[in-house]
Formats: sequence, C-alpha cells, structure tokens
Amino acid sequence: MADLSVNLAGIKMKNPVMSASGTFGSGSEYASLFDISKMGALVTKGLTLRPRAGNKPPRICETPAGLLNAVGLQNPGVEAFISDVLPEMLGFGVPVIANIAGSTTDEFVEMARQLSGTGIVGLEINISCPNVKTGGMALGTVPEVAAQVVEAVVKETDLPVIVKLTPNVTNIVELARAVAGAGADALSLINTLVGMVIDVEQRKPVLGNVVGGLSGPAIRPVGVRAVWQVAQAVDIPIVGMGGICTGQDALEFILAGASAVAVGSAFFNNPMAAVRIITELDEYCTKHGVDKLHDLVGAAWKE
Repeated sequence: MADLSVNLAGIKMKNPVMSASGTFGSGSEYASLFDISKMGALVTKGLTLRPRAGNKPPRICETPAGLLNAVGLQNPGVEAFISDVLPEMLGFGVPVIANIAGSTTDEFVEMARQLSGTGIVGLEINISCPNVKTGGMALGTVPEVAAQVVEAVVKETDLPVIVKLTPNVTNIVELARAVAGAGADALSLINTLVGMVIDVEQRKPVLGNVVGGLSGPAIRPVGVRAVWQVAQAVDIPIVGMGGICTGQDALEFILAGASAVAVGSAFFNNPMAAVRIITELDEYCTKHGVDKLHDLVGAAWKE
C-alpha cells in the first residue's frame, strides 16, 4: 500500500479521509457497517455552548446533485457532549476533532477552554454563525471579525485550531489570509452555500427555515476552486470538502492543495463512502507509482 498518512498541523492521521461536521453523528451510527478505525479522523457535529433544539422542520430537502439542510446546529451542548458522547467517539481509536459554533467570541473561547484536555486532538471553528454583537452578520464574512475570533481561541488553547470558511463571501482568499495571520493552524474549505427551494404547488419555501446550506456534488467545483486559490495564498494546511464521493473527487481537492479531505453528504447516499475513497486513493497511488500521497498536495499548480 502507498503511504496515505497525513500530519495536519500536528494531528497525525493514517489517511486523509475525515468525516465532515454534522454528517457522521458520533460514528456509532456507522459502526455496524464498517470499521470506523479505518477513518483518518472524526469531526463532531457542530457544538454550541448551550443545548440547541435546532430549526423547525422540514429541515432537509434534496436538490439536483445536492442536499439543502437547515438543521440549525441541534446538539446537546458542549458539557453534555464531553460527558455523554465524546467517550464513545474516542473509543474508535481515531483522532477526534471538535467542531464548535458560537454567536460571540466569548462563546468560542469558553468552548475551547472546556474542550481542551478532554482527549480531542483539535478544534474546528465554524465561523459561519450570526454574530449577535454585529446585528446578526456572520462572523466569517468579515475578515477583521473572523481574525478576532481566531486570535482569541488560539490564546485559550494549545490544540491545533482549524477554521472552517464560508464560501458566501466576495473574496475567500482575503478571509483565509486574515485568519491565518491571526494564528489559525489549518483551514477547512468549504462550508455550505446558501440556497433555497420553493414548493410550487404550495407556493412557499420547502424548508421551515426558508433557506439552508447546499452541499453535495453540485458544490464540488466551487470547493476545488476555493482550495486552489487559498492554497497558493497561505502557508497552512487545508482540509478540502464539498461533494466528495469518490477517490477521484478527493484527488481533485488534493491536487488543488488540500492535505486532507472531509466527506459529508456522500454518507447519506453511500454509508461506505469513506472506505471507497480510501481504497481508491491507494489504488491511484499504486497505479501511478506514487509512494506518498502527500507528494500530490498542490501538484496541479506546483508543477
């Protein structure tokens, strides 16, 4: 087998395939289908400081080559997660990264404090949430505000800090440079695109929240483009995501500059998607005489 191992800002993984936040539960939901220890890393569902019930239904709607979701970060809160969910996740023997979301910088800092020393290996900061102190504007759409959040979290924890960037901005490179300059150890690209679907018979939006996040193969070209641009602008590793279903899909992100990849919506269609991707990455390396997968990171623009 080829060497598929990854060192993502100090997080050592046996391969680059991670679960995307909000799509894999705690891992136990898939444990009867395949060996979870084969994964490179597990990323938790988005956690908030306090429990959240989420948005009113309907919360999910299929779209052509994609999925629109407006779950609304339903979760038990960080304290309950640490006591009730994390032990099970750690039991799979795979690095666990906690995805955290907040409406203020203080909330992010408090979650980072509580999660440090619990056994997780890193924090993924979801800065796509509305910031109550700026009239509801998403924290991750203003480079200066995003940088303030990242800087505060970095000061609070010794864990690697991965920042998940929204594509719903004019210039994602500017945003990436801002959070990298604030001390981010890695980036996740991309979060979902904002979209909506209307039921023409009822003449109203399908989702209870009206709008939701678009994921799945439809957004893959957007994700690849974002990774391509950002990888050439910052000197920190990138986790690529957005519609990855096969090894070929993953390779597009890796060749564009991603050191690791996260699988999300593909799990709903094929619960074995991660195993397929890992297998196909190994087969590609064997076929093309690639000893270390990491040698392909950014190869599409480095050559």
